[in-house]
Amino acid sequence: MDRVDDVETAADAYAAAPLLNCLLREAAEPTDEPGVHRLRAGGRLLRVRGTRRPAQPELHAAGAWHRLDHAELVKLTAEELRRLTGLSNSELPAEMIDSRQAVAALLAARARATPPADPYLLSEQSLITGHPFHPAPKARGGGPVAGWLPYAPEAYARFPLELLGVREDAVVEEGDTSALDALGEGAAPPGYRLLPAHPWQLDLVAGRPEIRAALADGRLVRLGRTARPVRPTAAIRTLYVPGDDLFVKFSLDVRITNDIRRLWRHDLLKLRRTDEAVTRAFAALPGPAAWLSDRGYRTADFAFEELAVLVRDGLGDHVLPGATPLLSAALVEGFEGSPLDRLGDPAAWWAAYLRQVVPPALHAFARHGVVLEAHLQNTLVAVDADGMPVQALFRDAEGVKLLPGVTRAAGWERLVYCLVVNHLAELAALLAERHPEQDLWAAVRRELIRYDTEHGLPEIAGLLASPTLPGKTNLLLRWTGADGADARYLPLPNPLAGH
Repeated sequence: MDRVDDVETAADAYAAAPLLNCLLREAAEPTDEPGVHRLRAGGRLLRVRGTRRPAQPELHAAGAWHRLDHAELVKLTAEELRRLTGLSNSELPAEMIDSRQAVAALLAARARATPPADPYLLSEQSLITGHPFHPAPKARGGGPVAGWLPYAPEAYARFPLELLGVREDAVVEEGDTSALDALGEGAAPPGYRLLPAHPWQLDLVAGRPEIRAALADGRLVRLGRTARPVRPTAAIRTLYVPGDDLFVKFSLDVRITNDIRRLWRHDLLKLRRTDEAVTRAFAALPGPAAWLSDRGYRTADFAFEELAVLVRDGLGDHVLPGATPLLSAALVEGFEGSPLDRLGDPAAWWAAYLRQVVPPALHAFARHGVVLEAHLQNTLVAVDADGMPVQALFRDAEGVKLLPGVTRAAGWERLVYCLVVNHLAELAALLAERHPEQDLWAAVRRELIRYDTEHGLPEIAGLLASPTLPGKTNLLLRWTGADGADARYLPLPNPLAGH
């Protein structure tokens, strides 16, 4: 098999696993035969290998099992969802195909690229599978590969920012945005403010009438590019500026997983209130946990959402001395140098991880009414020289909910989904594959009980007794065209119960 065939085979496998996870969770039921599931709408039998990352799907027909490639799996999924919901959808199958084609392009690009030497950056740029329960986690809006590949974290991209100047009377900003000016010091002419832009987003929006008009009448000017490159993080539109130890987050008019990734006006207008509430909560938390503050935003009044840029704290002022921050999602997916590849005592590592990650999320909710979006991609864990977790860092005020803006019950459900189902369950499943002798959920239960005993959180008793946990239905959400922020859950077996 030549290298092209290798890439195509690997792309099929990478793309099939999260799609199968969704299909089996949302539209199928297990049978008594291991690995065999019955599709609820059509009654057909689907067989897979593996559990955490299902592979090699086969459909039973005419008395035999028939192997499905990714395109055939997409066709089967669409047929089942039409039967299950009574709705048609041509957009989602196209996204599934786009996601698989993107994986093939990423794999080919990675083979030619040099990965970053910094373990933190490597962890941010390691996610080829991406969200393990999304049908199209790597879709890039259906555009040509040449339009997005230069900016793909998974291809180890690094690139300069575009620099724009916005006339002062057209600038809109809130919070502390002073760090933006250092990205192009001296570049803005008198009467203008510097506005960095993501080159991909600028390509997408530069031809729009309001931006063309601003360029024509002088409200907006192009000022070149930054002298130093930036690195895209796993979030794609959030970039790390290593020399300035700064994160900048942009609008990106592309659907990534469930949403068009714009910095929406309504989110920006509540950003300061949300971020200040989280910052206050973390200042009062016991232990070393840290919040990467979204300090403020700057944009232009004629393109408020399209050209918005958000300023986020860097790592240097937050990470404990001598510790190395790593993206939690990368621990699940794997990368060169991961501490999970050299565990001497898995139980001790897992207990240390839980001790750093779980109490801050619970305490922010219990004492401050802050619902962190504490899923794998919004959590960093800092490890010491031996790879042991010593600190958790959380980010992304856009995904935070505040009580009583949401009800306590809704906030708790969201926290349980993000922290337990999306985060701890994924990491526990990986550890269970490698260390099947460990009782990983007993350790989670102990950490929850310890928190409840020391601080008191009445919801914990209910969580430990409940037979189910909330699982988000990303496949049905996209198929039915629901708003990406409109989380819908189905009950999943609760591994915490009965320990």
